[in-house]
Amino acid sequence: MRKTYRNLALNVNDQSCSTTCYPHVSANVETRGEAVFAAVNGVDGVTANEGHWKWPFQSWGINRREDAAIKIDFGREVEIDRIILYTRADFPHEFMIEKRKVSWIELCDLIKADDPSPFPALTQIEVYGNDL
Repeated sequence: MRKTYRNLALNVNDQSCSTTCYPHVSANVETRGEAVFAAVNGVDGVTANEGHWKWPFQSWGINRREDAAIKIDFGREVEIDRIILYTRADFPHEFMIEKRKVSWIELCDLIKADDPSPFPALTQIEVYGNDL
């Protein structure tokens, strides 16, 4: 089988209430339980980040929680080497990491920037690598 380097986190069909479709994203907080701030927005492929509140500016909202965490379960072992984060009203942040085999990743221990916005949000997380 040919291995294709791709965004392994992408799942436009993920739903908060279903854990049978992978990759699946979950979080310990979603702002006010509103769909526009659901964790699944972080893997839907939409990277528009110049605004918020309505489509196409949905995001994962952390409701000011200092212990906010988001987890992506790939449902299988994969090999990853790059992560791109799209934050609301900002530019993409790309991280090259040492190639590693994982079945899930978690973004946690977040530190808010020193700026006036009280509501940081993650528009999209892309995790690049190959299926094994």
